[in-house]
Amino acid sequence: MAIQRNAPLIHWNFFLALEDDLDRLSRFIDLSGNNDTYSIEIARLLLSASSEVDIVLKQLCKQIDSSSSASSIGGYFDVVSIRIPDFFTFQVTIPRHELTLTPWIDWIARETPPLWWSDHNKVKHTRHQNFSRANLKNCLNALAGLYISVLYLHRPEAEAGRLLGLPKLFNVSDAHFGGTQMGRFGNSFKYKF
Repeated sequence: MAIQRNAPLIHWNFFLALEDDLDRLSRFIDLSGNNDTYSIEIARLLLSASSEVDIVLKQLCKQIDSSSSASSIGGYFDVVSIRIPDFFTFQVTIPRHELTLTPWIDWIARETPPLWWSDHNKVKHTRHQNFSRANLKNCLNALAGLYISVLYLHRPEAEAGRLLGLPKLFNVSDAHFGGTQMGRFGNSFKYKF
């Protein structure tokens, strides 16, 4: 018999796994002062996080508009910009490293995705020429963008504190923080949208 998986936990757990990898990386590279540092591990995290962003945004667009056929960053913009305008100004913090990220702030038009997204595509398709774009700044923004995307995809669960497992590094700004919750199966944040 196949085990039925709880859909909200798939993307949440994937985000937590990538964040855990970033936490381990922070033992070797200080996250607060090395934006231009690039490596194979940072490239792996950037590509993994960006790929997951693509999957999550596609699902988010379908959730917002069941007739949506959005399947690219430009198509996602058309849906998200109309239905979730505060998506673009949502801030993520990394308190331990005194960082605040607004990964979607530069996504002001369909044709101009955030720099980290464009750089991810360059690393993905022409790594031999663009490996230095697999840098820490792009990686941090991709993971922050994934965090926000997963929270919006699973907004009811996030508001109710049902996304179990506290992120090790990432948090949200005060405007989106609704407190913590302790439960029998684990601890969680409550988020405000």
